[in-house]
Amino acid sequence: MVESLKFLDAEIAALKEQNIFRPLRVLETPQQPVSVIDGKRVINLSSNNYLGLATHPKLIAAAKKAIDDFGVGTAAVRTIIGTQTIHQELEKKIARFKGTEASLVLQSGFTTNVGVVQSVLTSEEDLLVSDELNHASIIDGGRLSKAERFIYPHKDMKALAEILEKNSKGTRRRMIVTDGVFSMDGDVAPLPEIVEVAARYDAIVMVDDAHASGVMGPNGRGTPSHFGLTDKIPIQIGTLSKAIASIGGYVASTQQMRDYLIHKARPFLFSSSHPPSVTATCLAALEVLETDAPRIQRLWDNTKYFKSELKKLGFNTGNSETPITPIMIGDTQKALKMEALLFEEGVFALAITYPTVARGKERLRTIVSSEHTQENLKFALDKFREVGKTLGVI
Repeated sequence: MVESLKFLDAEIAALKEQNIFRPLRVLETPQQPVSVIDGKRVINLSSNNYLGLATHPKLIAAAKKAIDDFGVGTAAVRTIIGTQTIHQELEKKIARFKGTEASLVLQSGFTTNVGVVQSVLTSEEDLLVSDELNHASIIDGGRLSKAERFIYPHKDMKALAEILEKNSKGTRRRMIVTDGVFSMDGDVAPLPEIVEVAARYDAIVMVDDAHASGVMGPNGRGTPSHFGLTDKIPIQIGTLSKAIASIGGYVASTQQMRDYLIHKARPFLFSSSHPPSVTATCLAALEVLETDAPRIQRLWDNTKYFKSELKKLGFNTGNSETPITPIMIGDTQKALKMEALLFEEGVFALAITYPTVARGKERLRTIVSSEHTQENLKFALDKFREVGKTLGVI
């Protein structure tokens, strides 16, 4: 042990004492509905691979061709010599897909949220108002901004309006930020009401649509499209690492926003651009979304079936409206035990505990995909019933 790092022993011991020290699970196969994890073949209910695109032949072929055409990497940041024609092609395609004037791709969804919030809210005269269950990247972006920050109770529109009424006067810029689909509970933001409040106080609306892009709206265009509000939401954030099954994040907005962020967003300025294979994969994924509507319908059919059967068994699935379906447990030890027993029985569903969720809100989070078969889901449901009864959850 390096003497100067001995403090880590105590920190790790504290994590173990709080039952939040977790070894990394190791995936030994491609990301599929049935995967080998830590040497065991299991029904995989913890992946963001909503549409099964991680192994789609069209995406694999596009990645291989891009390596032949452009090489394995750019070895440069975008603002020096790291922008290839394929990067520009992807950004134009994202903008068309999301119904915006332009888009800009960054290295991850996390850095996109951080970069946009930090770059837009640059003065102590700015105001940021954020849903209490927003993603950690939005929280960190707010901390790095210079704005005064307020949190409103989850989806509480009255509280949101009261914060703006009380604090808007004398501010320079006001921004409301919300997830489109909330990653732990699987519920959907009330965008029509948020847009209405924003109009009253001349506030910018920014939606992080990480778990909605590829899932909600026509062809998976996201929650603004789902609600018919694309032209009312000036900043849409998306990820390329969930339904798109690759890596990266993007902001879809105006050409002026794109131009501004190229010069101001620090994650964009100081990180190398995506390898051509990654960019080509994303292009191919968007083509699949635009042409394979039955794939998205299968996702929703599986979601409806799985959620309905869990409720019939007596599980509490919270307020979920999407393929993210929590199974509420309310106790850390019981949640961890349920994950372990399910894994032994051939089902992987991750326990989510404090500090990711509040104490008393511990749960297992399940996510079905379009590629799970009825046989897969029936097997999983049988195991949930057995383990749930053993632990007294149902």
